[in-house]
Amino acid sequence: MKVAEQTQQQIERFLKKIAQKFTASDCNQSMTDLHLRASQDSGDLMAFDDNDNEITRCVIEEWIDNKSDNFYPEIALVLRSEMNRVKDIIENLSIMKPYSFVLEDDDKNCITELYLVDDDLGIIGGDLMQGLDKDLDSFLQNILKEDA
Repeated sequence: MKVAEQTQQQIERFLKKIAQKFTASDCNQSMTDLHLRASQDSGDLMAFDDNDNEITRCVIEEWIDNKSDNFYPEIALVLRSEMNRVKDIIENLSIMKPYSFVLEDDDKNCITELYLVDDDLGIIGGDLMQGLDKDLDSFLQNILKEDA
C-alpha cells in the first residue's frame, strides 16, 4: 500500500493526540493496552483505553471504502512505520510499563499487536521472522552449490 503524505501526517497527529492525554508527569496511569480501531468502510481511526473510553479519533480519507482483502495487514505496516518515526513520544507516555498498542477491527477483534513498550525497550510488532524459511533455503542451496 502506497501511503500518501497526508495520511502519514494524519496518523502522526493522531499519535501525538494520544500522547497529549498521557504526558502529565504525575499521571502514571495503570493501563495495559491502547486499542486502535480502524474502519475499512468509514476510514475512522480511533484510540481507546482499557475501559473502552475513547481517547481520540480521526478519519483517514485514503482508507474510506477500502475494499482490499489485506486492509488490516497493510495498515498495520503503515501504523508501525509511523509509530517508529515518533517512537520517542510513544515510548514515553505516562502509563505504567509495560503497555502496548493493539490494532482492532470494527468488532473489537484483535488483529495484531503493533508496538510494545517495556521499561528499557520498545518492540515493533509483526512477524520478525517473516521470510526466514526462504532465506535459510537459499542459504543452504548456496552452500550446497559451493561444495559440489
